Amino acid sequence: MSAELSSGPLTGVRVIELAGIGPCPFAAMMLADLGAEVIRVDRVEAVDPTGFGTPHPDLLNRGRRSLAVDLKSAEGRQVVLDLVRDADVLIEGFRPGVTERLGLGPADCQEINPRLVYGRMTGWGQQGPNAPYAGHDIDYLALTGALHGIGRAGQPPVPPLNLLGDFGGGGMMLALGVVSALYAVRGGAAGQVIDAAIVDGVSVLSTQIHALRRLGMWQDPRGVNLLDGGAPFYDSYECADGRYVAVGALEPRFYEELVRRTGFPLPPDQALDRDDPANWPALRAAWARLFRTRTRDEWAALVADSDACLAPVLDWQEAPEHPHLAARRSFVTHEGVRQPAPAPRFSGSPTSVRRPPPWPGEHTDEVLDEIGYPAQRVAELRAAGTVA
Repeated sequence: MSAELSSGPLTGVRVIELAGIGPCPFAAMMLADLGAEVIRVDRVEAVDPTGFGTPHPDLLNRGRRSLAVDLKSAEGRQVVLDLVRDADVLIEGFRPGVTERLGLGPADCQEINPRLVYGRMTGWGQQGPNAPYAGHDIDYLALTGALHGIGRAGQPPVPPLNLLGDFGGGGMMLALGVVSALYAVRGGAAGQVIDAAIVDGVSVLSTQIHALRRLGMWQDPRGVNLLDGGAPFYDSYECADGRYVAVGALEPRFYEELVRRTGFPLPPDQALDRDDPANWPALRAAWARLFRTRTRDEWAALVADSDACLAPVLDWQEAPEHPHLAARRSFVTHEGVRQPAPAPRFSGSPTSVRRPPPWPGEHTDEVLDEIGYPAQRVAELRAAGTVA
């Protein structure tokens, strides 16, 4: 392996990913970015050899190799079990009971590899009344209370993309669970089964809001609190050019710096006491009038190099070009494709984008050869439609 392919704190860890969508591929991407060798098991019907040798457009699949297997066949099941035999981790994102019916559940896999970490990614979890049923990010947010708290006062809740549920409460929690279980197993524990449910992950992410409610510092109606757009000093404002700035001047000293830098307020508006929520509507209107007097970039330049806690709201195209993100290399270009860089960063074992996203089945022969399948056997499996 090259130096690039062997870098990262999870170097030497082998992960088998049963292909899915959303949070499970994101967890696999995180593990690959951290140095793990990830082998993705795709469906045979997804194979299109015309794309081989070029990066697949789905960046969530970066960093791994792919083979295509018919999991419903007995021989396909055996291929996966042979992969599992020398693996450290298997992750899957099917509904509860699906891998058991395929003969690839935790008991099946840990019978041949007792030290295997088996990660399961679902929305509702492996147990509970909703477990057998379909759902999506917005549904999980709704059940946890998180969706209720996102939106403007007096208006319907707003879906926060699918970053909070699928990726924050789902994929990231699965990746953390895998790393934690690996640590336990390498310390002498038996193999682990991880039940990573998005409803659980989002509930944990909302711990601070529950704490603030207990402290009497959070009201249940949305859009009236310090961090949900209720406070005029923690919000976004339209500028003269129709673009926006985001203001996050929570602490008094940062607010004072924002006031000083921007010249707030414009006459005849008054600098009302910001700590009295009764003044928030008038303050918001005053800030809105001020921000409409300059363009977004003019405001950003005016408060640059300060603690005013104001930032331009950039679009997807602009973000990678911002000087701060460029200096930190928060976005990288790999094989001609610009994309978010791996995170977090490590001083002694650097992470990297090590491979482009593979096309389904692009590495079938290569992977099967590595686990000892003779070329003739691979040809027979291909002829039978077991692999592709």
